[in-house]
Amino acid sequence: MGPEPEQGRPAETKGRAEAEIRTYDFLDSLGIKYERADHEAAFTMEACEEIDAVLGIKMCKNLFLCNRQETSFYLLMMPGDLPFKTKDLSAQIGSARLSFASHDKMKEYLDITPGAMSVMGLMNDTEQKVQLLIEESILQDEYLGCHPCVNTSSLKIRMKDITEIFLPAVSHSATIVRLTG
Repeated sequence: MGPEPEQGRPAETKGRAEAEIRTYDFLDSLGIKYERADHEAAFTMEACEEIDAVLGIKMCKNLFLCNRQETSFYLLMMPGDLPFKTKDLSAQIGSARLSFASHDKMKEYLDITPGAMSVMGLMNDTEQKVQLLIEESILQDEYLGCHPCVNTSSLKIRMKDITEIFLPAVSHSATIVRLTG
């Protein structure tokens, strides 16, 4: 990966997705500072390792889940190197078997496409259809690495700004969970 991370939004927004620009607008309106790195589309945690090195963080894995009836939806933020077992999580949140939610629901509720899943999508969930789940070890990190609703850029944001400013601003709270791997 080439360029150094930049502070804040890109100077030139031409050719960038509307969802990405809305993310920068929202973060800026909240006074949240962030570093940004542009890169090739990243669809896997392996692809995020180069981004980690540039931003000096570990990107977190984000999974979009639902219950069997597709009546409850969850965004799970977890360490990228921790294996995910649905039974670990289902009991903690009192839900029947969980599975991956459809790409259509991801787009409908969070205005995000596969590969770009991020806590930033909660700004688009104005009806609070998606419940945020955070694996407890993520909260120990000073910074969070996440996508700005597209997977061609990554952001480095203080975890404290996510939990104390961003989440209240999007009217979401987090349920803290523990995954054993």
